[in-house]
Amino acid sequence: MAGKALFAGLIKDEYENPVEVTRIGEEAFYIVNDDGFLRHISSEVVDCQVLEQFLEMIEGNEEIIAEGTMKMIGQEDIFTKAMIETSLKNVDEQIHLLIEQGLPEEARTWLGMIGFGVVINVHGEVIEVIQPGVSGEPEE
Repeated sequence: MAGKALFAGLIKDEYENPVEVTRIGEEAFYIVNDDGFLRHISSEVVDCQVLEQFLEMIEGNEEIIAEGTMKMIGQEDIFTKAMIETSLKNVDEQIHLLIEQGLPEEARTWLGMIGFGVVINVHGEVIEVIQPGVSGEPEE
């Protein structure tokens, strides 16, 4: 059970309508307007689908991601690289913690500013994860 919706404010329905978030008890839900019927979808169901897509992108690319991260933070040494690669290889273990604690508001704001978004249908199935700068087509 997720106490917070990771991607609150970043999710739209199939018709480009923003998806609201609410809590019922301790659990967070995304609310999708299905022609006047408000469907409550567990945020954990949607968030896990998005995170799974992230995991698929990371898998096998740990070294490239580590190199880019090191350049971005200005720490290009072997210890930083090892630490980042280890974190990336164990990222699936950290997902449960992320779902429990949620993303900081600043992180969601930053994601929105760069154009990140998620499109879901009325059943909570992820139709599209919009990731600016990430092409779905292989390089030639």
